[in-house]
Amino acid sequence: MITRSNLAEQLREYQIRSKHDWASFSFFSSTAATAPSKSDVVISVLLELWMFAFLIFSGISYYLGYIWASFFLLCGAVLVYAAMRVVKRVRQNRKSKRRMLLPLSM
Repeated sequence: MITRSNLAEQLREYQIRSKHDWASFSFFSSTAATAPSKSDVVISVLLELWMFAFLIFSGISYYLGYIWASFFLLCGAVLVYAAMRVVKRVRQNRKSKRRMLLPLSM
């Protein structure tokens, strides 16, 4: 006989088995309710490397006297940071919607 507690227990076991605990090397990532997948970690690390490269090249160009280049590189770093936040939020929303559509029979 299928009972509600039996279905809830099956769902809990399914979620525990399907959960991937990838170590996040992300400096700016906060702890999320969902475990990050490997692709999420790779994308965030690549975006962070681009952001840090923009910041470093901005400092170098400012030191060499290229103020406008430094300003544009700094703006690029801010845009990469904003893109990183947006990508993370969109992926979390997509995962939460997908989780809500999961049938209890699984």
